[in-house]
Amino acid sequence: MKEHRNVLETPTAHQSPAPGDPSLWEEDVIDLRVYFDVVKRWLWLIILCGVLAAAAAYGASRLATPIYQAKATLLIEQARTPADVQYNDILASQRIAATYAQLMTRRPVLERVADLLNVDPAAVDPDDNDAQGVTDINVSAVRDTQLVEVTVEGISPRLVTAVANALPQVFIQELESLQRSRFADSKANLERQLNFLQQQIQETQIALAKLDQGEDNPAERARLETALAQYQASYTNLLQSYEDLRLAELQSIDTVSLWEEATLPEGPVRPRVLLNTLLALIVGMMLAIGAVFVVEYLDDRFRSPDEMTRILGLPWLAAIGQIPGVDRSHRHTSLSLIAAHQPRHPITEAYRRLRTNLQFANVDEGVRSLVVTSVGPGEGKSTTAANLALVMAQAGIRVALVDADMRRPVQHRIFDLTKSPGLTDALVAGEAGPWPFIREVMPNLYVLPVGKIPPNPAELLGSRRMHELLHTLHQRVDVVICDAPPVLAVTDSAVLGRITDGVLLVLDVNVTTRSTAQDAVNELRQLGVHLLGIVVNQVSTRTRGYGWYEQRYYRYRYEEHDSEAEEAPISLPTTVAHADNGASGIGQRVAVPKR
Repeated sequence: MKEHRNVLETPTAHQSPAPGDPSLWEEDVIDLRVYFDVVKRWLWLIILCGVLAAAAAYGASRLATPIYQAKATLLIEQARTPADVQYNDILASQRIAATYAQLMTRRPVLERVADLLNVDPAAVDPDDNDAQGVTDINVSAVRDTQLVEVTVEGISPRLVTAVANALPQVFIQELESLQRSRFADSKANLERQLNFLQQQIQETQIALAKLDQGEDNPAERARLETALAQYQASYTNLLQSYEDLRLAELQSIDTVSLWEEATLPEGPVRPRVLLNTLLALIVGMMLAIGAVFVVEYLDDRFRSPDEMTRILGLPWLAAIGQIPGVDRSHRHTSLSLIAAHQPRHPITEAYRRLRTNLQFANVDEGVRSLVVTSVGPGEGKSTTAANLALVMAQAGIRVALVDADMRRPVQHRIFDLTKSPGLTDALVAGEAGPWPFIREVMPNLYVLPVGKIPPNPAELLGSRRMHELLHTLHQRVDVVICDAPPVLAVTDSAVLGRITDGVLLVLDVNVTTRSTAQDAVNELRQLGVHLLGIVVNQVSTRTRGYGWYEQRYYRYRYEEHDSEAEEAPISLPTTVAHADNGASGIGQRVAVPKR
């Protein structure tokens, strides 16, 4: 078993924080760029929801019945005595405003208002479901004052103004009548007694006058004078009681006056079309943002390469964009070899960056053999392996690309080769070695197709002959790249990973989820496979959380001044026939057109 080494400790690779690193505390810090990227990607939906909500609010507001408002103000001065003047001055309106508010909106008062205005009582009653006039009456005290506001709303501006002015007028009359009725009985009783005493005084005075004109009777005179004095004293006492009662009546009456009359409203208070539209726009956008973040939260895919590094504990070595003009029907053809057809494309530069990270991973030995695989099918591992091999060959590195995917081989289609003979034939051939079955598709790049599909791929890949085949390839090439099946599908990648320098894991940002990626990484680690890092595939500005990386790695075009910048597009063969090349045992070379 070879010794596993840390081959990626270099500034070119994005490393996970080591234990004790002060930057570890930042793992739980919210990355605002992620939220900004979410909003940016879903901005069209957020704006659409806001516009639709605003349009609905505008239409509803325009169709709604206009409501007018009139407001009158009352001044309340509560009756008080010198002993409690300060207390009542503070609490007067607050104590009685609630009671007055209830009384002013009761049916008896509203009926008198309707009689006064000569209108149908239903028109001034907001509780009447059939009311087509007043829709609301609100009576409330102004805080820390003795003022009470009477607010009337309805569909007719003239009616609400009339009701707002008539309601205080009727209530003041009712209130005065109610307050005075409390002293009416006492005053009537005192008035009867005063009238009786006044009559007795008059009769006694007449009797005394007759004695003065006739025969004097001292005893009768004394009796009449005594009675007159008693009547006059009682009258004086009752009169004082009557005056005291009147004073008490005046002191106990609350004074309510109309301080400010209602005026005809200039326009409706509802609906507020502009305000409703603006609020609907804001609320619609906020709800859309909330829904977007809920969707993002429920989405189990990775949000950024940094999140991959944090969760999987692996460095990401490159971010690869979507190859232009290559859809699902052409992804396993020569069109996917962007490093050959467009050597100056930013995506080709991303593959060169991946090559650099691997090439300088270990200055002394480097990575001599690696397995390129993915979590699941269709994530771009084969395209990554092919383009990585191309850019290595362009840099003068001798590369052998082995199609070890015995489940769904595609390298022969990408390079337009025959599938057989290939790897399985080389393994069966024994001492003949792999070279009779290898095709040299361009200088420094040798491709070994899969060959015939065996019934036991895992056993074949883990055999001693496979180990010897890799050893044989290392004698003539610098790097061996194996294209292996997805990790979670079969164990082939893990088997190959144990006999190579490590595994390069390709993750499609649009497909791979956190859970499946963690399962794949854990499975490889449990089997003792050394993981080199992650290649983030299918990145674009529309991919959530990857806009910043895309701008950094794909929008920075420049002219290189080294030999790679002068590379011409490579013409790959349409068919490559196997031929024995003498002692070398290498297949026929294909000429590369010069620029």
